[in-house]
Amino acid sequence: MDSSDQRRKRKRFLKPTHHFFSLRSLLYSLSFFAFFFILFRRPTPSFYPLVGSSASFTFHRFSGELTRFKIDDIVLFPDHVLVLVSKDVGFGIGRWNGNRKGLECVYGSNDTDSGGVRDVLSVDEYNDIRWLLRCPLPPPNFSSVVGIRSQGGVVVGTADGGLNSWENLAYEAVVDGNTAVVFVKGISHRQDKESDPNRFNCHFGLGNEKYILTSRVLTAAQEVVRCVLPKSLETHPEKAQGIRVTVSFRMPTFRNRRTHDHRVFVPSVAKISGSTLEEKKPTPKHELCVCTMLWNQADSIREWVTYHSWLGVERWFIYDNNSDDEIQEVINKLDLEGYNVSRHVWPWIKTQEAGFSHCAIRARDECNWVSFMDVDEFYYFPRLTGSDSTGQDALRTLVSNYTSTSPSTGELRTACHSFGPSGLRSPPKQGVTVGYTCRLQSPERHKSIIRPDAMDTTLMNVVHHFHLREGFGYEDVRQSTAVINHYKYQVWEAFRAKFYRRVATYVADWQDSHNEGSRDRAPGLGTEAIEPADWRLRFCEVWDTGLRDFVLANLADISTGVLPWARSLGHTDIEQIQ
Repeated sequence: MDSSDQRRKRKRFLKPTHHFFSLRSLLYSLSFFAFFFILFRRPTPSFYPLVGSSASFTFHRFSGELTRFKIDDIVLFPDHVLVLVSKDVGFGIGRWNGNRKGLECVYGSNDTDSGGVRDVLSVDEYNDIRWLLRCPLPPPNFSSVVGIRSQGGVVVGTADGGLNSWENLAYEAVVDGNTAVVFVKGISHRQDKESDPNRFNCHFGLGNEKYILTSRVLTAAQEVVRCVLPKSLETHPEKAQGIRVTVSFRMPTFRNRRTHDHRVFVPSVAKISGSTLEEKKPTPKHELCVCTMLWNQADSIREWVTYHSWLGVERWFIYDNNSDDEIQEVINKLDLEGYNVSRHVWPWIKTQEAGFSHCAIRARDECNWVSFMDVDEFYYFPRLTGSDSTGQDALRTLVSNYTSTSPSTGELRTACHSFGPSGLRSPPKQGVTVGYTCRLQSPERHKSIIRPDAMDTTLMNVVHHFHLREGFGYEDVRQSTAVINHYKYQVWEAFRAKFYRRVATYVADWQDSHNEGSRDRAPGLGTEAIEPADWRLRFCEVWDTGLRDFVLANLADISTGVLPWARSLGHTDIEQIQ
């Protein structure tokens, strides 16, 4: 057959195929437009998985906007699973902030296709780049790797990373000048001791296995590692937004034998957020601020803030350690009333020392002095009781005197008197300062007010005191000048909540038999939350009504006798003191 005949046959064969592809393209185009018409005309929020190489992304349509949803990390705690979720501008999950309704935790299993499902415990805005969700522990035979879905069955987010154990984890990172401070669990268990910084390195990158920058460590103590900020991030701080940071350590030699430099990388969920990169505008500092860490203290915090604000506290940093009461609403109301209170979500359990180090960094640009104390601790000035002076701003005046006359004093230590139930059977309606009036005779502890600028670069503290830079010292405040009333042993209803968990890293939980004779425990109580028959009469060696009289004389309403915090709770009667 000649070439011309072959060309004619090929043309006859190709012609209908050309029509076939045109028709199929038309059908695909119509289907494509129909799909998007149906997609965008639906009135209710829906979630659609993004098909691709990574299962960790979905598109979330909320209020007509498509945004990206990604579960960054999952951390397994003893009593819950923490899910860290990245967010973008307009991130749809924001409508669930503070409201656990509407989202569910989905647990995978190798034995079943259905998986386990539990309601989300809580949703919180963690910082400017992340949300966090708390899920219950998985049901038996299910994995702790969690997906999140909306009620109704549509999966809205899954994780591409593995499960992180809380016992070994880099969990927080902040930029502090030309250094980065990394908070790490599991590299050191030595309280009040420094580690050799040459054993460690810091690493910066985009993911757990994509660390591209390494820097040397300057100090390492307890759970805090300070390292040099890489030049590229120091010069262009905007590039540090969302950078993951971890620490590696060199394995010790065996019997002094030199081996190759084997380094172990600590798993990390720590990312640098934009809030730690912002340049602080030079503004006048507050003379006195307070930092605390709390869990479920919504019923107590108003009395504590109101009273100490009257004594002169100007700024409050509240580190919320997984509360599930109404603490956010109470703090919002206090802030609206002008008390300058901010809540910082701190999901890391038993890290009070590290949290205080973190707070010292935050407060340094805003405060000359910071008091570190608990919500059940109240300053009292014995000399002012019954005097002509009202005592208003007394605490701020105390620290101001040291600001102007003693620049080398970096820490003020005030003794604490521990109060007992004082014969009461139920929480006092007018608050702890009026209701509890019987205490142990001798002080048990002290609490500190520090200059943040005087704190040692290790940021090391043992809750009750802080390590200071060279050239600074501490001073004990005379008990005749000021003491702290520590309402440590309240009525059993209130005290029992303490059995949930201790917040300090190096203090044994109440249920643990370790160190039962410690002053951090209730003497003779044991390790079970069972009320002793004589509880209301315990810890009563000295009747002390000084702070009660001070409060009633200075803060009670002249006509009704009602105190500011009691009025806010709806109490208008004066509790009869027995």
